[in-house]
Formats: sequence, C-alpha cells, structure tokens
Amino acid sequence: MPLAPPGRWRLRGTVLPQGERRELWLAQGRVWFEPVADCQTLARDCWVAPGLVDAHCHVGLGPNGAVDRETAEAQVICDRQAGTLLLRDAGSPLDTRWLQDRPDLPEIIRAGRHIARPKRYLRHYGVEIEPDQLVAEVRRQARRSDGWVKLVGDWIDRSVGELAPLWPVDTARAAIAAAHQEGAKVTAHCFGGQAALELVAAGIDGIEHGTGLDDSTIAQMAARQVALVPTLDNIDIFPGLADQAEAKFPRHAAHLRALYAGRRQTVIRAIEAGIPVYAGSDAGGTRPHGSLVAEIEALAAVAGAEFALGAASWRARSWLGRPNLVSGGPADLIVWRADPRIDLTTLRQPLAVIRGGWIVAGGP
Repeated sequence: MPLAPPGRWRLRGTVLPQGERRELWLAQGRVWFEPVADCQTLARDCWVAPGLVDAHCHVGLGPNGAVDRETAEAQVICDRQAGTLLLRDAGSPLDTRWLQDRPDLPEIIRAGRHIARPKRYLRHYGVEIEPDQLVAEVRRQARRSDGWVKLVGDWIDRSVGELAPLWPVDTARAAIAAAHQEGAKVTAHCFGGQAALELVAAGIDGIEHGTGLDDSTIAQMAARQVALVPTLDNIDIFPGLADQAEAKFPRHAAHLRALYAGRRQTVIRAIEAGIPVYAGSDAGGTRPHGSLVAEIEALAAVAGAEFALGAASWRARSWLGRPNLVSGGPADLIVWRADPRIDLTTLRQPLAVIRGGWIVAGGP
C-alpha cells in the first residue's frame, strides 16, 4: 500500500495507560512531549496507546509448514492493519529475518523453529529430534533467534492415548540452562498439566496455552514470574479436536473437553496469583493473522478490558524490552476515536496506526 511519509504529526487526546490528556508530537519517527514545529494535526479528542503486541504468533507458517515470502509478508501486513506493531514469533520453519529490514512492517522477535520429537507434533512445523539431541538443538535455535527458544512441551502419545511430556525432566533442565547461557529465554507449548509442572520446575521462562495448570504450578510460576500466554480464543478448537479424537483416543478426548471447560477459571487463577499474562493470537498455521483483537476480547471477558489491553500493549511491550510512549522513543502507536477501555469494538476501527512515524493504516 502507498504510505504517507514519516511525517510530522500532532495528536491531542487521552494517552493510555496513564489516562491523562496531553499533546504528542511525532517527528523523525519518534514521539515528543514538547512542541515540534511544522507538525500537522492528525487527531483531536482521540485515545492513543502504544502499538498492540501479539505475544504468540507464527510468521511464515501455514497449514503445511513454511509458506513463501509473499504469503509471509501478507501475514504481517494483516497484523499491521489491525494495529499490531510488535510480534513475538513463537516458532516458524521460515527464516523471516528479511522482514525485519522493513521499517513499515511490525517488529518481529523470532524464536527460531519449534523443537519437537518425531511424530509428536504437527508435521513440517518444527525440528524433530530425540532427547539426547535437545541441548545442542536448543543452543542452535538460540543463536538463530532473537532471544527466545520454543519447545513443544507435550503432545498426544499414541502409545498411551493421552497427552504426555516430550522431554525427560533432567534433559529439559539442561537444555533450558544451555539457552540461558546463550542469552535466550525458553517457552513451551503445554496443553496438559504434567509437562507444565516439570518445565516450570526445570527453570523455563514462559508457558504457552497452559490449559492444564494446577495450583502448584501456578504458585511456582507466580513466584518466579514465569509468563503465561493463554491464547484463549484459539483454545476454542478443543471441542472439535476432542470430537476427532473420540473414536481412537477417548481418554484424550475427555481430557481436552475438561481442559476446555476449565480454561477461563485457569486464567483467572493465574492472574489472581500474580502470574504475568499476555495476549497471543496463535496466528499462523491454520489461524489467520490480524486476529489479535479477538484474543483481547476473549481475555477481557475473563479479566476486564483494561487488563486485556495492557496484556496486548503496554505491559507486553515492557515484558519484551520495548519502550512504550516516552519522549524521544519510537513513534509506534495506535489512535482511536473512542476509549477502547469502555468499548472494545473500537479496536476494530483504528483512526490511525503509526509505525516509526509512518501512517501505515487509517490516517488522513
């Protein structure tokens, strides 16, 4: 799409999360709290927040594995149009570093490829190895990533007909320690409870989905501030997965239905315990990009709109080491006509999305 130049803009409105009314000036791709000459008024009586953050998505991933470059670019453009300007890629078979050179696209924090065991995850998604190779593979993915490594913590074990951890505890502990030595953090896909319990005890930094978290695991995660990205909206696939599994794996089907029934209460318990919770769409694979707002709405139904917005904007940016709206900081922000804390439908119609001072969606 044609882009307005990274211009000189003036905004007057309510700035989130503080909720204070002020003026902002945008120039040289940065935000300024003091007047800057020759700025054109972009909006008055608006609401402004740091750009949205998708804390769990997969850029370059399609239903059958890696997609081509054109499709990967289209994915992040969909995210950008919805106001998402920072993506934490939670595993992809495509090397997307070339997208990071585009200043008009969302920033991507890459986690390399999923690490799984043979026949214990979705085909063509991840690197498939045996446990004795885990430490070396974690080091390799840590060096190829932007500071995160993604493990598949559990998946159905057909020999027992149920979810089961992929990695022996001592092996996982050694692999997580190796990642930390490389300067990377580790997160893991966990549907059931056992893998999450073991990986948290082994020193992991994040849990994705976390539908099976029990009170003991929640307490440990809160004590160590292990992050949770529950992908609540995408967990709605569980009843369909259970129906597919019923004939061959009835125990697994029943477990999925129980996890689904308790999903909201699990997130409430995590939040009440003090676990840092962030919003992730799980876009990629079979799920469309640009769907973060649906996850914000799902999280708001559990914890309220302001919590959900923070989980998808200012708190998530701080967690990932990126600035919010500070004088002299990057002009990565989203502008709305109304207060999204009162009406979340506002999120679907941004007045302007601005990336590095470029108006990339909406605008005059």
